[in-house]
Amino acid sequence: MRLMPFTLLIQHSLRYVMETTQRFNIDESHALKHSLEVFHYANEIYTHQVNLHPYLEKQKGIIYASAILHDMCDKKYMDQENGLTMIKHHMKDLMSEHDLTIVGNIISTMSYSTVKKNGYPELGEYQMAYHIVREADLLSAYDLDRSLIYSLICEKLNYTDALKRVIEITNERILTYRSDKLFITNYSKALSLQLHRKALKNLKLLENLL
Repeated sequence: MRLMPFTLLIQHSLRYVMETTQRFNIDESHALKHSLEVFHYANEIYTHQVNLHPYLEKQKGIIYASAILHDMCDKKYMDQENGLTMIKHHMKDLMSEHDLTIVGNIISTMSYSTVKKNGYPELGEYQMAYHIVREADLLSAYDLDRSLIYSLICEKLNYTDALKRVIEITNERILTYRSDKLFITNYSKALSLQLHRKALKNLKLLENLL
């Protein structure tokens, strides 16, 4: 795939995120900025992994689309199957049915809660593409403001209770990513260590606000 089709794929995916977040009233914690952040992390991980696994070059479109669209079928905001169907309909002119099926398989099985409950799916030759997108999403979770936004808007907590909720989630979930060995690529292992340390400092700042 040449540069322009990739550019169109990214543009088409981002447009869908903007339209869908408005349609389903998806808050900032899972909207355009988050999609861009996960996409950028996924691209960084991909850039490092493709040198080790050249076959990933053929899966670049799947990785990009999955990273951008991964929350557009989130059960917190919509029926997952309906979300996947709408994604496939929107992307059908730019991606094959086969590739869209893989995108669906990745984004429907990559969430933290799904992995903790069911483990990793078996996606054969697309296993590394899956991990790239999954790890990118985990890296974005070290931004504690995302949890705060979700608590304020979706859980409708007041600021103090939202802070307490963020502190709880950070301690019980985010700060366990590394000890639970949820990062398998060397790039994510190294970056997550930096983000983990930063999250610890930010956690102290939040605790001082209580």
